[in-house]
Amino acid sequence: MPYAICPMPVRLIVCLAAFLLASGCDTKREHTLTGRTMGTTYTVKVVTGYFGSVSGLQEKIDRRLDQINHSMSPYLKDSEISRFNRFQEAGAEFPISKDFLRVMQQAVHIHALSEGAWDGTVNPLVDLWGFGRAGRVDRRPPPEKIAAMLGNIGFQKIEVRHSGALVKRHAAVSLDLSSIAKGYGVDQVADEVRGAGFSDFLVEIGGEVYAAGVRPDGRPWRVGINLPKADARFDEVYKVISLKDQAFATSGDYRNFFVENGVRYSHIIDPQTGYPVHEGVVSVSILADNCTLADGLATAVMVMGVEKGLALINRLDHVEGLIVSELPDGSLRDHFSKGIRIEQPSSP
Repeated sequence: MPYAICPMPVRLIVCLAAFLLASGCDTKREHTLTGRTMGTTYTVKVVTGYFGSVSGLQEKIDRRLDQINHSMSPYLKDSEISRFNRFQEAGAEFPISKDFLRVMQQAVHIHALSEGAWDGTVNPLVDLWGFGRAGRVDRRPPPEKIAAMLGNIGFQKIEVRHSGALVKRHAAVSLDLSSIAKGYGVDQVADEVRGAGFSDFLVEIGGEVYAAGVRPDGRPWRVGINLPKADARFDEVYKVISLKDQAFATSGDYRNFFVENGVRYSHIIDPQTGYPVHEGVVSVSILADNCTLADGLATAVMVMGVEKGLALINRLDHVEGLIVSELPDGSLRDHFSKGIRIEQPSSP
C-alpha cells in the first residue's frame, strides 16, 4: 500500500509561520566580541540577520591584533619597534613589516599636517616628565635635562623608505607609536570584519572607534565623549556623536597630570619645547575616514591648541572635530569644526 506523508499539524504550521514572520530577514541581531590587546580592551559589535553567525571571527580578530602588537608594542622586548629602538647604526637600513611601514607612512603625513605637533619620537620626554614606562615622578625635571633630551627628539631624524625600511639619521632617536597604533588596530579589525562579509558593525579599542553601517534598529551608531574632568566617572558622558562609516578618536589631559607649586603639568608633551602643553585644551575628539588619522590628529590638536587646531581640522577634507578647553574658573568651553554635529547625552 502506498505510504502517505502526514501533513504538519495546523497549529505547528501557524506557530512556525508566526516565528518566521517575527524573525525574518528584516530582523537583526547584534553579536558582541570582547578581548584584550595593546594594554587595553577591545569590543566589536556585529549586526547580522536573526540566524546570522559570527563563528570564527574572533579568532581572526585576535590573530590580526597579535600581529600588530608584535610589530609596534613598546612593551614587548622582541617587537619590531623595540628592536628598532635598540638599533644604534645611523645611516643603516632597518627592515620593517608592511604593518609598521603603513603606520610610519601615516605618521609622516600627520607630522607634516600638524607642522611637527605630532611626533613619534617624543617618548623620552614623556618618560623624563614621569608619565611613561620609566615610572611616576610628579615633579618638574631640571631645565638642563629637558634641553639635553631635545637633541634626541625629532621625527625628521628617521627616514621612511618605501621599500620597507627605516633609517636613523641620529643613532639615539627612538619611536613610540602608541598615539596612532590603536587607531591602526581599529582600522585593521574593521577590515577583518568587512572581509568576513559584514557591513554593519562597530570596532572599539581603548576608546578609539570605527563604525560601519547602522545599528540593529537601523539608526547610526552613537558614541559618548567622556566628561573631561579629573573627578568624572569613566562612564560619565559629556557629549554624544553619531557615526556611520566613520572613525572617531579622543585625546585628553584631564586624567594624567601632576600639580607642582600650583602649576598643572600634563602628559601631553610639546615635542618642540620639551614641556607639557599649556593651551588650556583638556579634550580633543576627531572624526575622520580612518582611525589611524583620527587618533594621530587628536593628539596633534591637543598640542596645537584651539586656534591652530581648528584651522587644521577645517581645512582637511572628511575631518571634523570638537575641542574642549577649560576656563580659569573651571568651566568648559566647546569649540566646533564647521561640519560637526554633536548631540546631548539625553538624546535617544
